[in-house]
Amino acid sequence: MGDPLTARDDAAEALGMVARAAGPYLAALPHQPVRDRTHAHLLKELDGPLPEDGDGTMTAVSDLLRIGTRAATHSSGPRFFHFVVGGATPAAQAGDWVTSLLDQAAGLWLTSPLAAQAETTVLRWLKEMFGLPAGHGGVLTPSATFANLTGLACARHWWAGRHGVDVTADGLAGLPRMPVFSSGYVHASSRKALQLLGLGRDTVRTVTRDDAGRLDVAALDRLLADTGPAVLIANAGEVNAGDFDPVDEMADLARRHGAWLHVDGAFGLFAALSPHTAHLVRGIERADSLAADGHKWLNVPYESGFAFVREPSALGRAFGSWNAAYLPEPDDEFINYNNLGPESSRRARALPIWATLRAYGRSGHRAMVERHRDLAVRLGDAVRDSADLELLAPVNLFVVCFRYRPPGVPKADLDELNRRLGEELVADGRVYAGTTTYRGVVALRPAIVNWRTTADDIDLLVSVVREIGGRLVDRT
Repeated sequence: MGDPLTARDDAAEALGMVARAAGPYLAALPHQPVRDRTHAHLLKELDGPLPEDGDGTMTAVSDLLRIGTRAATHSSGPRFFHFVVGGATPAAQAGDWVTSLLDQAAGLWLTSPLAAQAETTVLRWLKEMFGLPAGHGGVLTPSATFANLTGLACARHWWAGRHGVDVTADGLAGLPRMPVFSSGYVHASSRKALQLLGLGRDTVRTVTRDDAGRLDVAALDRLLADTGPAVLIANAGEVNAGDFDPVDEMADLARRHGAWLHVDGAFGLFAALSPHTAHLVRGIERADSLAADGHKWLNVPYESGFAFVREPSALGRAFGSWNAAYLPEPDDEFINYNNLGPESSRRARALPIWATLRAYGRSGHRAMVERHRDLAVRLGDAVRDSADLELLAPVNLFVVCFRYRPPGVPKADLDELNRRLGEELVADGRVYAGTTTYRGVVALRPAIVNWRTTADDIDLLVSVVREIGGRLVDRT
C-alpha cells in the first residue's frame, strides 16, 4: 500500500467509518460491562512484526475499531468507579474529534491563533466557574500531575529567588533543600512533580493530627515560624475518602509566614460549582497556584489539566526564555502558551473544554456535580443500611469509602477478604471498584464522576459487591 500520499482520498472515508461505529458503541456503553474478558484474546492481534508495505487505511482502521470496541476497558461508561475517571460529554467528545481533525500546533500564536484564542477563553471561563480572580494567569496541561508540576515549578522559582538565585537559568546547585509541608492527604502526583523538579519525592513533610492524615494546623504554624520561605501543598479533595484540607486556614498561615500556597485540586476544585459543597474549597482564591484535571469531573477526554497562578508572570519566569532564535519572543498581546508551561509541542486541548463549557454552561456542570454528590449519598446510605457493609468515612463529595464486613468473619480476616473482593470485582467486569488502604484497613473507594452514571448503576455496584463478597465467604 506504501506512501500515505497515495491514500490521501481515504481520509474522509476512514473518519466516516469511525463515525458509523460510534453510534452503536455509544448506545451500548451504558449497558455493557466495564471490561469483557471474553474479548481479551483480541489484544494479541495488535502485536506482530512491523508491516513492510502495510495493509492500507481502511483495513488498519477497520481492525482497530473491531479490536478496540470489544477489547477496550470501557472506562468512559457509567460503572467505572475504580479511579477518579470521568467520561466525555457529547460536546467534549465531538470537540476532541475536531481537535484531531484540525491537528493544530497549539504552542504558538503564530502556528495557531485558533488554539491560542480557545485556550485563553477557556482559562477565563474556568476561573469564572471556580470563583478565581480574573487576574490569575493560567495554562492548560496534559493532566493534574503536569498542572502540579507547573504550579510547583513557579513555587520553586519564587523560593530560589528568596535565596538570590534564578533557578531557571542556574539550577538548584548551592541552594538548601526547599521546605515543603502538607497534610497526610498529599497525593503521589505532587510528590512526582517535586521529584521531576529535582526537589525530591520524599521532601514533603506531612504534619498530621490523626491516622487519617488530617492536617495539624497549630503544629504547622509552629514549624513555619522557624523555617523561613516554604511551600505549602493544600489538598482540595483526598482520593481515599474525599476529604479536604482547610485551605482557608492554610492561606492564613501562608500570609502570616510568607509562604507559597499551592492547591492540588485535581477534582476538588469543582466543589466550588455548587452552594452545597463550595465551603469545602473556601480560600482557593487566596492560593499562589492551583492545579486541577479536566478529564476527571469536567468530563472531557484524556489528556486534560489546567494550572493557575496568582502572579501571571510567574509562569513565564519558570518556563520561558529559551534563547532559541527561531522561536518568537514572548508577547503580551499574542500569547505563546509553550512559554507558560512544561510542554513545547502541544495539541489544541482547549477545544473539547470550549465545546463542553459552551454546550452546557455553568448550570449544566453544576447539575452534574450535584447529581454525583446525591448518588454518592445514595451509595453511602445503602452501605449504612446493609448488615454486611461498613462505611469508613463521611460522604463529603463523590468518593464513598467502605468495606465488606459480613457477620461472623473475624476482624483479622477482613483485610484479606476485601483485597480479594477488589480483585474479583475487576475480574468480574460488571463494575470496576478497586481497593485502597484507609486508616490502616483495606477498603473499597468507588468514585462517582461520570456524566452517564445513574442510580441504577449505583444499585448494581452494591448488588455486585454483596454477591461477590458472599461468594468469597462461602468458599472459606
